Amino acid sequence: MIRFLLYIIVGVSVSFFLFPIAFTFLPSLNTKMVLAVLGVMFAGMNWLTVREIKISKGFLLSVILALLFSFICYYSTDINKTTDYAYASYILSFAVWYFGAYAICSMIKIVHGKVDFKLVTYYVTAVCVFQCAAALMIDNIPSFKQFVDSYVSQGQEFFDEVERLYGIGAALDPAGVRFTIVLLMITAVLNNDEKVRNNAWSISLLLISFFFIAIIGNAISRTTILGLGASLGYLLFGSSVFRKAIKQYSGKLSLLFGLFLAVAIGISIYLYNTNIEFYDQMRFAFEGFFNYVEKGEWRTDSTDKLNREMWVWPEDQKTWLIGSGLFDNFVYGTDIGYCRFILYSGLIGFSVFALLFVVNALVFMKRHPEYWMFFLILLVLTFIIWFKVATDIFFIYAVFYCIDSLKVTEDIAEKEEVYEDSVLHPRYI
Repeated sequence: MIRFLLYIIVGVSVSFFLFPIAFTFLPSLNTKMVLAVLGVMFAGMNWLTVREIKISKGFLLSVILALLFSFICYYSTDINKTTDYAYASYILSFAVWYFGAYAICSMIKIVHGKVDFKLVTYYVTAVCVFQCAAALMIDNIPSFKQFVDSYVSQGQEFFDEVERLYGIGAALDPAGVRFTIVLLMITAVLNNDEKVRNNAWSISLLLISFFFIAIIGNAISRTTILGLGASLGYLLFGSSVFRKAIKQYSGKLSLLFGLFLAVAIGISIYLYNTNIEFYDQMRFAFEGFFNYVEKGEWRTDSTDKLNREMWVWPEDQKTWLIGSGLFDNFVYGTDIGYCRFILYSGLIGFSVFALLFVVNALVFMKRHPEYWMFFLILLVLTFIIWFKVATDIFFIYAVFYCIDSLKVTEDIAEKEEVYEDSVLHPRYI
């Protein structure tokens, strides 16, 4: 029972990291900040344990790029005489994400004795399933919606106005980006973890979660479709399904995937024809598909609006180079990431920001060769997502940096224990 409660506490913490919220009674303090403070405390305790700080070259380069980007953005606001510091303080956001990730990774390690890609994937998957379920409950159970809205401050008035599903901190494009990454992580584990692929229960639970997030997550944010498409491609080409020597666990994975795909499609068709709310949600979630089937063209209202109104570019050389120093409050009337970043900090600032994510992807492709395809797809998705929305996905790289950091700390502690044993017992020398 106690262990189950610990799992719940860690899960809630992961949700607070992945989908930060503020409470109505503490509107100026969000959960990401609280976790960052805890992360600093955990980092301090680890330092006191091993008495040694090791910073990898990859992480150090990321810090330098984050600092440089912050400086360029600050210079843009200074030269343009604005007070819009949206990304001029990016290094602070970078640090908050890192130490928030350090907190949740430390919690996972305390509870499970280790922290790795698979464990983190299990937690973020559970959190996303919960968020999708919570969104359905908020939409269908008035008392639950009232309870959530009474304690959670997340701009739900706007969500109600535009009639969009939302969870507890999970809404619009930020939620879709996270669902996309989690779908990709599920696929990475299914493709690369042999223990999981040899366990029918693990495969089944991950696939059920995958389809649930893919369907309901897309109703919350259509950005999720990027994760669904990328994950299906990754599942096919990243597994051994198409290799000449097909392994047994690939056959098991393919069979279960086909089974749950058929079940998911069957349930969705039934609910689509019998439940008016599910009908409306699916019409929104897969608008492009329905337009293609019914009208012969793949289009959505949001894509039309992006193409019609939101491609806004600088009008002078100075803005192209260093930006206008304006980002907040939808000042240019565009959501497109490329436009907003370049309008704010110019090509100089955007190039540094983009380079940060290229470096992060390359670092982990080298450190974790078994997941190289995951990090490559993640990098490609980053540049695709910026066609739709200006967002920062460093939070997921922060988690991987912390996993590696805690592993290094563990190795140092083990070496010290061996050294102490050798001093106390000369026979070990």
